[in-house]
Amino acid sequence: MKYEVIEDNGFKYIEAGEGETLVLLHGLMGELSNWEQTIDYFKENYRVLVPILPIYELPILTLGVKSLSKHLHRFLKHKGLEQTVLVGNSLGGHVGLVFTAAHQEHVKALVLTGSSGLYENAFGGSFPRRESYDYIREKVEFTFYDPATATKELVDEVFKTVNDRSRVIRILALAKSAIRHNMAKELSKITIPVSLIWGRQDKVTPPDVAEEFHELLPNSELNWVDKCGHAPMMEQPDVFNEFLNTFLNRILLK
Repeated sequence: MKYEVIEDNGFKYIEAGEGETLVLLHGLMGELSNWEQTIDYFKENYRVLVPILPIYELPILTLGVKSLSKHLHRFLKHKGLEQTVLVGNSLGGHVGLVFTAAHQEHVKALVLTGSSGLYENAFGGSFPRRESYDYIREKVEFTFYDPATATKELVDEVFKTVNDRSRVIRILALAKSAIRHNMAKELSKITIPVSLIWGRQDKVTPPDVAEEFHELLPNSELNWVDKCGHAPMMEQPDVFNEFLNTFLNRILLK
């Protein structure tokens, strides 16, 4: 990762560029490096912030999408942001949705890509056999349309995480929290512009999830990324960035 992680007042984050602020929210197994090509593209014209969600730091008894949303609220206040654009992948999208539902006045627009909040097929429907590297590699490959996107570096990181008992307990707690916190009944209240940028071959949050989000969010658009799985900003970064840039130009330059 070529961007330095800043540690400031209990928060860890990347910051690059100047201008209107984009806050990028990573997923449950997501690294900040997942957003590297998005940062590269947008830092020329935007201030890009990528906070580390404290999945492994918050007290286990309070760990959930709501507590991560509260952390995001504290982070935005710390950075003095009255309004911002939130961009979330997977669990990060879910955190963005929970925050927006509670604090819509602080969100100019929301971008969801492979977001949980309605349904997700986590790890392909089963808990990983932690001792099997090949099994973990298969499950990381399941995330993408092109298995080659699951680099050895990425597989190594996931393997290390799921073989840390403390981390596994937290991942399971958060996954259960995400399933319990279904957003279907709250989405009609979110009236800010929402862009859904979705992998057409996403097997974790399949296309019908994107279609349901589009139906339930009253001010949403749906953009399909072909030959792409659960993380368009990693697998098809040029297409993802183009969709995001077009959306930002439309909603911010009104």
